[in-house]
Amino acid sequence: MVVRALTGHDVVMEALAHPGVRKEARHWRAWAQGEIPMDWPLISWVAPDNMLTADGDRHRRLRTLVSQAFTPRRVEELRPRITEITAELLDDLAAAGPGPVDLKAALSLPLPMTVISELFGVGAEHRGTLHTLMRRVFDATTTPEVAARTNADMQTFLAELAESKSREPGDDLTSALLQARAEGDERLSHTELVWTLILMIGAGYETTMNLITNAVHALLTHPDQLELVRSGGASWADAVEETLRWDASIQYLPLRYTAEDVTLAGTHVPAGEALLMGFGAAGRDPGRHGDDAHAFDLRREQRGHLAFSHGPHFCLGAGLARLEGVTALEALFTRFPDLRLAEGAEVEESPSIVASGRTALPVVWG
Repeated sequence: MVVRALTGHDVVMEALAHPGVRKEARHWRAWAQGEIPMDWPLISWVAPDNMLTADGDRHRRLRTLVSQAFTPRRVEELRPRITEITAELLDDLAAAGPGPVDLKAALSLPLPMTVISELFGVGAEHRGTLHTLMRRVFDATTTPEVAARTNADMQTFLAELAESKSREPGDDLTSALLQARAEGDERLSHTELVWTLILMIGAGYETTMNLITNAVHALLTHPDQLELVRSGGASWADAVEETLRWDASIQYLPLRYTAEDVTLAGTHVPAGEALLMGFGAAGRDPGRHGDDAHAFDLRREQRGHLAFSHGPHFCLGAGLARLEGVTALEALFTRFPDLRLAEGAEVEESPSIVASGRTALPVVWG
């Protein structure tokens, strides 16, 4: 099995816009010929029946059913609750003492987890299970056996959520999707519903968790950039955008496929091949961002990035992720102005080819 990784900004953009590059695995020769086992560690990124793996009219149908929950107006309506959750988490952080405390566990994880869980109606008692399952999905060291079990467990978990909401609907997006499935013209199959929940709930917290963690780590290891924000020379939104470019939450997103012979960046790619979109690498492409593309610089002139993809598959939750990121950073550094990394702390990268994050972020203050 051969997969081509696209790492330059321009070639990734070209592939995302090319009509001959698709998302449905049936276009992948290896998949069509049965060469990809169901216990393949990345099977959860290829086999799902949701908008991430759909093209054309089917993709538009699935996306339309959930897009109403992520309009700018609906996201803005979430601001007070996001601010409230953040304040509560920072109160808990302050009560824990001057550290060392794992900021990922204290803030980066529970903030987006709470927001997306409330949005989709996932009870607090089930959120630990959800996090465990999603951590396995993003883990590149997962064995085939664990990958297969995780795939099955995730489907069971979300199917049970859907079943509970069908019995007792609530004011949440899962209940709304069930209603659309029952009454709407654009009906969701049961499989589509479950995989849509997996995509939206998983992507809705994992990527934002990494965004917040990566941004705090970047600012603490680049104190000149943190001071730039504090002095008014840049904004917290600038910090979020530069983090998305410099250390994108999604580094490589599996997979896209050539449905026909195509030419990308002058290279012939036959039909039936798999492509890996290097969103993180594109963010550090010197051809796009100059010779200092490797530098974390909040005043960078060329700020465009592909952290949320591009085109029809642009991330629906981009606005929500940005709001959570800005809210968390501003509140955190206002409440703890002397926040710093714990002395001697070794901040390890998460073991994932898909996501960029840290296993923990030990901090102290005072």
